[in-house]
Amino acid sequence: MSNALLSWLTDPPHTARAIHGRGIHLADDRGGWEFHAYPELAASARRVAGSLSAQGVRPGDVVCVLLPTGFPCLSSLFGVWAAGATVCLIPPPAFAAEAEYVEHTAGILEQTAAAVTITSESLAPLAARVLAAAGSDREPWIWRDDGDEIQPREPGELALLQFTSGSSSRPRGVRVTWANLHANLALIRGGLGWREGDAGASWLPLHHDMGLIGALLTPVSVQADLWLMRPEQFIRDPARWLRCFAVAAHTAAPPFAFEYAARRLGDRLADLDLSAWRNAIVGAEPIDPRVLERFARLAAPAGFSPAVYLPSYGLAEATLAVTVRTSGTPAPTVRVDTRSLRFGGPVAIDGEGEFASSAHTPSDGEGGGDGEVGRDGEGDGDGWLIGCGGPGDGVGATVVDDGGRPLPDGHLGEIEVTGPSVTSGYHAGRTGSTRFTEGGIRTGDAGFFHRGELFVLGRMGDSLKARGRSVYMEDLEAKVVSATGIAREKCAVVGVEGTGGTSVTLFAEKAEGAWVEDATVALRGALGDDIAITVVIGHSGLIRKTSSGKPRRRHMWEQLRAGRLKDVRVLGTAHVTTGRPV
Repeated sequence: MSNALLSWLTDPPHTARAIHGRGIHLADDRGGWEFHAYPELAASARRVAGSLSAQGVRPGDVVCVLLPTGFPCLSSLFGVWAAGATVCLIPPPAFAAEAEYVEHTAGILEQTAAAVTITSESLAPLAARVLAAAGSDREPWIWRDDGDEIQPREPGELALLQFTSGSSSRPRGVRVTWANLHANLALIRGGLGWREGDAGASWLPLHHDMGLIGALLTPVSVQADLWLMRPEQFIRDPARWLRCFAVAAHTAAPPFAFEYAARRLGDRLADLDLSAWRNAIVGAEPIDPRVLERFARLAAPAGFSPAVYLPSYGLAEATLAVTVRTSGTPAPTVRVDTRSLRFGGPVAIDGEGEFASSAHTPSDGEGGGDGEVGRDGEGDGDGWLIGCGGPGDGVGATVVDDGGRPLPDGHLGEIEVTGPSVTSGYHAGRTGSTRFTEGGIRTGDAGFFHRGELFVLGRMGDSLKARGRSVYMEDLEAKVVSATGIAREKCAVVGVEGTGGTSVTLFAEKAEGAWVEDATVALRGALGDDIAITVVIGHSGLIRKTSSGKPRRRHMWEQLRAGRLKDVRVLGTAHVTTGRPV
């Protein structure tokens, strides 16, 4: 077939010699790996395509897949494409309450108007409830591998519907074409410097753009070996993922992965073999250089180099990657004076250097020379940002003001992206804070360029004005983490602007203690005396997250206002505004 990404799905004799012995190693629940060669996966996909065709699925139809990472999920994904249809991967249930999960997922299915929804026998009752909530009278189709094989059909224009996380609103389906996908995969492989014989490893969920495109399709597009885990398997045993890098060269992961592994394994990281690891695309959430530095220091005896990190910027509306650092080049760091941040204005930089692992992390509180993260003689790592590289080949990235006018380097504005990876918009006429313009997208992300590098501060909707400057929730969370030692994923800050004034609420999964005062002092130092600060503490599960792990700030605030948060304590409320979260 003419689609290069799917050519391996054709009759195996045409491809078996080229991909002999290669395939996907799936983590089982006994600590081992199940290997599935590409010809085996291709044959299964063709049988699924035959079953879908028998049910009336035609090129251009949408087929949803509600399955956890595993062989049935992979067989279904490529089977949908072999049938010429458009695929939409639905997040399987995780930690959300069932009613909340059904409502969220029904919103996705309602938008897709899927011809078929594929699931497993164990998930079929839940999938049926979701379909009913979406107003569909269809029954889910339980995956099976016994259909008649068909030869892959030429696909339509649309490859997939990639639903955004929905951190501040209902999820929206991004329409990703085959042309978008091919352009972005070429960009990623070029940045990684992928070589013949390279392998990858990942635990990221496949319904997320970084997991699907960056971690799965990048190696599959060249029929390379891949070691693939489910997210919960990584949480149970992060060393299992890391042991893959005795052989695997590439991965993609959020900063959380490195923070979590360093916290869980500590000095035991030194006992691993990470000698084959060349690249780790780091993104999907704000990047704290201190997190990367600590992991690099602990893992150095295992053969890990800080040059492995490739801090990057991207978003689903641009398929995935916008910037990808060139493999082997050190990432620059800058320290920003957050007190002076004003949209459209110049960014005051207090220090800069190159990212490198050192003998001590910034949180150790020891001074040092320039060029190391957090080393400015004050023992304070706040305010440091890491460069995410420049735009990839064929990609245009600029920073613009409120009127869409380009800003010079060193000025804070909104990131705008153009190029062949930019998608055509949201499905079913949806809109969002990311706005599609003629030939590009206004991302809703704030950042600036410095010496050709893009530095990203966060979502424009996740900021508020304090003392006439822009304050970002991610920066406030970093200050709380630095002041208290609480794990980054255990806290979230929500800002509210309204008729009653401006306030911030810190949600934390931690028992009350001296840390509350430390956190309040840190927030007060960043915000001044005019903004009310509330601290809400509770048990594990208080921090509500999207399917990709980002805090659902607006949702948490709305739940708090409605009195629907269970077993929480509200501390230090000076006043509560009647506005809406930013």
